[in-house]
Amino acid sequence: MRKHRILACGAVALALQAIAPALAQQQNVLRIQLNADIRSTDPGINRDANSDAVVMNVLEGLVAFREDASVGPMLAQSVETSPDGKSYTFKLRKGITFHDGTPLTAEDVVFDWQRYMKPQNNWRCLPEFDGSGRIKVTAVDALDPLTVRFTLAEPTALFLTALARVDCGGTGIYARSSVGADGKWIKPVGTGPFKFGNWVPGQYIDLSRNQAYTALPGKPDGYTGNKTPEVAGLRFMIVPDPSAAKAALLAGGIDVIPDVAVSDMAELAANKDVKVQSKPTMELNAILFQTKDLLLSNPKMRQALALSLDVPQLVEAVTEGKGTPNRSVIPVSSAYYGKPEAEMPARDLDAAKKLLAEAGYKGQPIRLLTTKHYQYLYDMAVLVQAMAEEAGIKIDLEVLDWATLLDRYLKGDYQAAAFSYSARLDPSLSFDMVSGDKAKQPRKVWDNPAALALLQQSTAVADKAQRQALIDQIETMFRTDVPMIAVYNPAAKGATRANVDGFEVWSLSQPRGWGVILK
Repeated sequence: MRKHRILACGAVALALQAIAPALAQQQNVLRIQLNADIRSTDPGINRDANSDAVVMNVLEGLVAFREDASVGPMLAQSVETSPDGKSYTFKLRKGITFHDGTPLTAEDVVFDWQRYMKPQNNWRCLPEFDGSGRIKVTAVDALDPLTVRFTLAEPTALFLTALARVDCGGTGIYARSSVGADGKWIKPVGTGPFKFGNWVPGQYIDLSRNQAYTALPGKPDGYTGNKTPEVAGLRFMIVPDPSAAKAALLAGGIDVIPDVAVSDMAELAANKDVKVQSKPTMELNAILFQTKDLLLSNPKMRQALALSLDVPQLVEAVTEGKGTPNRSVIPVSSAYYGKPEAEMPARDLDAAKKLLAEAGYKGQPIRLLTTKHYQYLYDMAVLVQAMAEEAGIKIDLEVLDWATLLDRYLKGDYQAAAFSYSARLDPSLSFDMVSGDKAKQPRKVWDNPAALALLQQSTAVADKAQRQALIDQIETMFRTDVPMIAVYNPAAKGATRANVDGFEVWSLSQPRGWGVILK
């Protein structure tokens, strides 16, 4: 225990030392903790979540995600879709300049796109646009200095969503000075509210305010909207140990922890020098069923299991009130989270027992896989086991390391499993992550042919009302089949020093430095 304290204190010391004297003397710099160093600054290339967080403060795309995960214009003044849905014409905003002072033009968009699409660069979203997946971009043309047109092989409702994906760097548009004459990446020279400054590996990344930034009118809205930089700069400080990060926040060595452990929330909330906040993310924690299993192939068994659970009570216990109960794969913060998605069935033990009898259940044990690598998955499984027992359902837990559980999930090798899905920012993609042909993709939990046909249809319909109607139909079928029990959307939990105003955690869980004031 003493050794752990020494290591934590050492980490705090390193974190505080990372505040270079010159920067410490400079006021109005927001210091944000990262739990690991970034991998690169090349958008969507050799990236991870921390790399994305930094890059998205520097670069901007033609479009970006709003707070509710719908897509809005960013560098584009407008987007026009052709009647056949096969071309998208973007009018760029006038007067936008890169950090090096050069003006943004349609030719820059074409240049960047061509670099993104070179296979040797390994852009994460290349398969999304080269025809390997649902989208194939056949041409990108600069029609005039401020107009660029993307042509697709087939119409799809997913094109703008794919362009906005954060793990793709938001398909950020950068100046040609970002790349050397040899084609190698130098640094991001974007249009965003902050300019890339200095990266000291293992210690910090500095960004400075873009004094020439041209903000959209109105309020901040996700990664679009008004992104006026209020502070002189950002310093992303690498502090891997959560205890060290908390100590640095309390000591005033950092200003923001973007992701706080549930166990630390109460302590931080009680401190007058700290503010905490929590909002639902678009991630999903759930109980999966193998519908090919002899016992669980009967939908009445799965329906009985669902009715045995008091989902709000379960989520309250697992998350200490921070998670948001949700029986839909569509996240609560989605623009497509309508009335069918929001319905929360009440626990009904009598109805569960009746279904069990109709299914011919004789008390056979159901093996539920879980892991302590993510404590919340273990805690969720324990409570599912206890609640199901009250309906007469016997569940045995099998606790695995995360790598083994993930491998079993990918192979479809389970009866039931406690599992966590990362965010999907489009309703069709939310259902797609759990739906498909099990023979080809064993990890998929739902292979209802009628639902798959509706899902395919939903990816080709751009009209919001028509897509909502299709998603609602799929939702109804999903709840009848119960291939899994969606349980809750975890919370994004952040903490700041009391003098920080305007910093907001949000559904994508990434720190945003614009609109923040240090008092």
